[in-house]
Amino acid sequence: MGTTAAHRPGLLLSPAAAVALALLSLSTLRLAVVVGARVVQPYGGGGGGPCALAVTPLGYPCEEHQVTTADGYILSLQRIPRGRGGGGASSSRAGQPVLLQHGVLVDGMSWLLASPEESLPFILADRGFDVWIANNRGTRWSRRHVSLDPSSRLYWNWSWDDLVANDLPAMVDFVNTQTGQKPHYVGHSMGTLVALAAFSEGRVVDQLKSAALLTPVAYLAHITTPIGILLAKAFVGEALSDLLGVAEFDPLSPPVTNLIRAFCRRPGMNCYDLLGSITGKNYCLNSSAVDVFLKYEPQPTSTKTMVHFAQTVRDGVLTKYDYVLPERNIASYGQAEPPVYQMSGIPAGFPLFLSYGGRDSLADPFDVRLLLQDLRGHDRDKLTVQYLDQFAHLDFIIGVCAKDYVYKDMIAFLNRFN
Repeated sequence: MGTTAAHRPGLLLSPAAAVALALLSLSTLRLAVVVGARVVQPYGGGGGGPCALAVTPLGYPCEEHQVTTADGYILSLQRIPRGRGGGGASSSRAGQPVLLQHGVLVDGMSWLLASPEESLPFILADRGFDVWIANNRGTRWSRRHVSLDPSSRLYWNWSWDDLVANDLPAMVDFVNTQTGQKPHYVGHSMGTLVALAAFSEGRVVDQLKSAALLTPVAYLAHITTPIGILLAKAFVGEALSDLLGVAEFDPLSPPVTNLIRAFCRRPGMNCYDLLGSITGKNYCLNSSAVDVFLKYEPQPTSTKTMVHFAQTVRDGVLTKYDYVLPERNIASYGQAEPPVYQMSGIPAGFPLFLSYGGRDSLADPFDVRLLLQDLRGHDRDKLTVQYLDQFAHLDFIIGVCAKDYVYKDMIAFLNRFN
């Protein structure tokens, strides 16, 4: 992959902006909920959502939807049923549905940060797909529950296991019901982790046509980002006693920003290029998309989810959340150790497209190859693997050249299984 005019080496950010970006690597209620240092207005599905903010101003049709999970979380989804001027689909009937799932510490807006010519949802819609954008529980557009308030600890008592068991099945089932078709699935970062864990347990595979996984994460033992390793050790070692007492992990709250500042003072830590230190040196990052990102992201998640990630880094194996105390694991799982998500259990005939980068410090190539070893029994005509040696973690969603290097081949894959 040669250097292009789109390549912007050495994108420099202020420490505060870098901290926010580094943590990427994830009807209105009357009462606002105060979270950390900011006020978050829970979204109730009226005006002012992602459709009004980022889609309809560009001339695309957009619908706001909500789905309630089995454990009571009310999730927001946005639908772009066709492209501008029809986008190749009949005005009376939308095309093949596809569900997009974001990563940790962001929400569905992360897919909509670049121009229509560079953002995956718009590219898909203009090619006749019926695009659905998911928003995980706890993020700006999905902060409601049938009985719990986001200011309570109980609201945040979940890890990404619960996304596997509740959020993903609810959203896939909703899209299936609304469209009468099996959707394709596209995930980035944690959106791939949740999908792989679900597939390994046989969840939703019968309701999907295929899955495209960008920067696939199943193993994290070989991440090369120094601050990521330090964060993992801090969580697992419970060094963040003040933070672990908080159920919500808000990247913009004082405990988190103070933690990052403390790490930045360590020898050898370059916080003026913290983005590259965390994600790897991105090849064609869209600097204007970075500016837009800072308007909407990062988003909160549960502290329990961050601890779960730390456990995955430490243990080198993908398991359910480890309660550490054998009696608590037995109460939850019927065994003293948390069950392992067996990647080899993914049905061999389920179509998979995996795309990963050689410079990615989070979805490290060595860890991705461990996943590929688990998939060595997969049907050869149902597994497509794309390796881009110059790409890092964010190139796949806000890189100006992703449309040429990633999306073109991915869409060809999806069309094979339409």
